[in-house]
Amino acid sequence: MKFNLFRQPQAVAGAEPTSATTVAMAPSPVSISTSAPDTSGSNNTEISKNDMFEEIKSKFLNEIDKIPLPPWALIAIAVVAALLVLTCCFCIIKKCCCKKKKNKKGKKGKDGFNMKNMQGGEKHQDDDDEEEGETGMTEEEKEEEEKEQEKLGKLQYSIDYDFENTKLTVGILQAADLMSMDSGGTSDPYVRVLLFPDKKKKFDTKVHKKTLNPVFNETFVFKVPYEELGGKTLMMSVYDYDRFSKHDVIGEVKLPMNTIDLGRPIEEWRDLESADQEEPEKLGDICISLRYVPTAGKLTVCILEAKNLKKMDACGLSDPYVKIQLLQGGKRLKKKKTTVKKNTLNPYYNESFSFEIPLEQMQKILVVITVFDYDKIGKNDAIGKIFVGSKATGLGLKHWSDMLANPRRPIAQWHPLQPEEDIDGQLAALAAKK
Repeated sequence: MKFNLFRQPQAVAGAEPTSATTVAMAPSPVSISTSAPDTSGSNNTEISKNDMFEEIKSKFLNEIDKIPLPPWALIAIAVVAALLVLTCCFCIIKKCCCKKKKNKKGKKGKDGFNMKNMQGGEKHQDDDDEEEGETGMTEEEKEEEEKEQEKLGKLQYSIDYDFENTKLTVGILQAADLMSMDSGGTSDPYVRVLLFPDKKKKFDTKVHKKTLNPVFNETFVFKVPYEELGGKTLMMSVYDYDRFSKHDVIGEVKLPMNTIDLGRPIEEWRDLESADQEEPEKLGDICISLRYVPTAGKLTVCILEAKNLKKMDACGLSDPYVKIQLLQGGKRLKKKKTTVKKNTLNPYYNESFSFEIPLEQMQKILVVITVFDYDKIGKNDAIGKIFVGSKATGLGLKHWSDMLANPRRPIAQWHPLQPEEDIDGQLAALAAKK
């Protein structure tokens, strides 16, 4: 139709040229017909877009309606998802910023001298960044430095070696400005001297009560050939004595003998260093059997065997024997001991010892068992110690209770040996309670 209307006025104009009215009216339909398609086309596109949006919206709402969840749950899920996305974006941005800062710090480290001289305005910022980096990287190191800076005190000692008699004389003269270990602001110090790695031969000074500046003036002699001194280290450890628990190390002085000029006597002060915390030594185990006959009032203690004892001799063995003591209220009632087993760390004894103890006293008795290393010359050293009784704890109490619950029947039990100092402290604490 649009084409016919457009062509018709031309035919009329050609046939009747004098007809002005028709020629004048002809353009008006043309102008109307040409403008009409533009408006209709735009309207159609707008309508089609709206229809598509409505269709998508309706489909989305229909899909949501099919989900078996209430609206508030869907909203909550949407919020959580949005938060997760934001958090991820934040982390990514933060990592990128941190990498840039690290790269900048690296460049400043390389060109720090020139940058600081050329850019005076950025100098303070660079310093601040470097200081923050250092503090963040060395917190543990700073703690260690603070510990090292703690003043533990100092020790005055003397060293003299007699080449003719091959004797090393060590003098513990005095200590000063020791760290306080007790609640009253003082300590009960004493000094232990030994030539490492030989821990068997050690000497202790007398304990000085409630002082941080003790004067000892004690000497100790080690008989060591000069050829063997080079591989040894003189260790002087200052301890705080505690009657009821393990003695605490205040500090120590280590002197490798190969760094000392023994051609002349030495007397000097040296600051104490923090002692290395060593793992507890394995002293070994002992198996004992207990038997009590209430009608006869007879307690039988049988030392069966020991195993994995600590090496006490230079040859890597020991000469162990066992001592049994009966204590009541901190006082020793009776004592007995086994035979010595030579050159062994796993001795077998199977030796029994009987004690007459009335039933009413069984709750007050403690049986203390100590394993010693026999030494022909000098003092016999304790390898380890245990005790059993109604006031013991752990295996010591369990073994004693099992014995009383099974009269006339021997009850055997393995016990791990403990340091002599620890057991003595526990026994002293039990005696003090009475």
